[in-house]
Parts: sequence; structure tokens; C-alpha cells
Amino acid sequence: MPRLPDLEAWGVFATVVETGSFSRAAGELGLSKATVSKAVSRLEERLGTRLLHRSSHRLLLTELGRTAAVSAARMLAEAETMEAEVLSQSAEPRGSVRIAAPMSFGVSHLAPLLPALLASLPKVTIDLHLSDARVDLVGEGFDLAVRVAIMGDSSLRVRRICPVRRILVGAPDYFAAFGHPSHPRDLQAHRCLSYAYLPTPDRWRFEDAAGEVVTITPVGPLRINNGDAIAPSVLAGVGLAVQPEFIVWRDLEEGRLQRTMPGWSMPDASLNLVMPPGKLRPRRVTAVVEFLSTHLAAAPWAAV
Repeated sequence: MPRLPDLEAWGVFATVVETGSFSRAAGELGLSKATVSKAVSRLEERLGTRLLHRSSHRLLLTELGRTAAVSAARMLAEAETMEAEVLSQSAEPRGSVRIAAPMSFGVSHLAPLLPALLASLPKVTIDLHLSDARVDLVGEGFDLAVRVAIMGDSSLRVRRICPVRRILVGAPDYFAAFGHPSHPRDLQAHRCLSYAYLPTPDRWRFEDAAGEVVTITPVGPLRINNGDAIAPSVLAGVGLAVQPEFIVWRDLEEGRLQRTMPGWSMPDASLNLVMPPGKLRPRRVTAVVEFLSTHLAAAPWAAV
């Protein structure tokens, strides 16, 4: 078996070249000057040629030494980078992670995950900000945002977790009194309860399987900027509402709400974890992202 390269000696040689002396290299590496000199001599003996001309005033690289110095410096830099990456991945995550999330989703689906998240990452602290208004991740200093949206082009880093259907629903009592609409234009005769943070709250856009697109202007007695706050009025039969499945899935499953106009659908959104631009993330942030990705993708409403 061939001998492995003397990587330590090459690292010492690169440091000697960078600092310009055995003494400065020894101080940089925390070694004695004699140890540094022996490492370079060991390389020269192995190679059978000189890398440095030594004098009492300065060091001069031989022609071979100049060539070797470039490769040695590159090798040392790559090794340092690799070691830093491995250490950052193996180190236990610690520190604060600042998260923004929509109010309804945050209360119902994110907050219940926090005990398990904190137990699995005991040195991480979470600063959770709940609001249906969209935050500026960079300007407001957030590490991560949970967004239920149709994501457009952006410099932000996005991890898509699962699709989120937006469903037109009503209570059985409402349909008993007013009937089911069969076409989006029928909604002009119905009471529509609006969510203010839809992408286009004043226009509901529907499409059928044949590709026909119909846009209507909802008319009704209520408009609210929080999806959960609409739910009591929908359940009481006040009107129809477009709701994300993560809010209404159990009410649909247990019959308290019914889907209507099933042949027509609104554009699906998706559940996303959104991070500021750039590829490098602190270990604490990547650990939280991995935890949330795994657990949110397994949510029961996501499998409906």
C-alpha cells in the first residue's frame, strides 16, 4: 500500500510560505520553530529535492517550491473549509430562531409542534410572531416564515411542504335555506363572507375541468382579516366562504360544513417555509426547518 501524503507537513509548508518565516509560522500554528523546520525538512527528504533556500535573513522558494506552494495553499484552504463545514453540521444547534407565521395556521398547527421541537433542540429558543399580514423577512430580521400562498419569483429561499386547497364551503343549514350554487355566477345571489388577505379579496377566480375561467365579485355582510374569525359565521349559516383546507378539514370530515360547487376550484396555494436569500444558514435554522418540514408534511389535513 502506498504511503499517504504527509498532509500535516504540507500544511506547515503552506503556512511558512504565507508568513514568510519559520518563526512566524510557528507562532501561527502554536508549534515550536524546531517542529516547523523539521516538518519542511521531512517533506524535502520525501521529495528528494529542496523546497526552500534558507538564509539567516530570509527564505527563498526554489522553482519546485513555488509550484508546490500554490498547491499546498489550495489544499490547506480546502481542508479548512471542509473541517468548518463538518464542525458546523455536527455541532449541537443553539441560539434563537425568529419565525413569522399566519395567525390561524400558527395557532392551530404550528404552536402544537413547539413542545416537541423544543425537546428535540434543547439549546434552541423560538421567537414566534403570528400575524396574517406578510412580513419583510430581511427588513424585520426573521430567520424563517411559514407562508400559505402561491409563491411567485423571488430572491427568497423557499421550501414547498405540500399543496393547500382553497375550498368554497357553507353550513348544511345555509344550503337548506338557499340551495347550492352550481356555477360561479350563481354566487351573485348568495351571501359571501370574505377573507381580506386572499391574493384578490375582491375577486374570486374559479376554473372548471374544461379550463373555463370565471371571476366574480363576492357580495356579503362580512369581511375579516383572519380565517378562523370567519369560521363561526360560516358554521352558523350566515353565508359561504372560501377557506383553506387546514382550517375546515375536520368540519368537512364531521359534516358541520359542506363543500359546494365541486366542479369548480380556485387556484391551489401551497404551504411553504421561506427564508432570506443566500445558501448558508446557521445550524439552528436548518435544524428547525428540517423539523417543521417533516412534521408539517405529515399533518392529517395535508393528506385529505
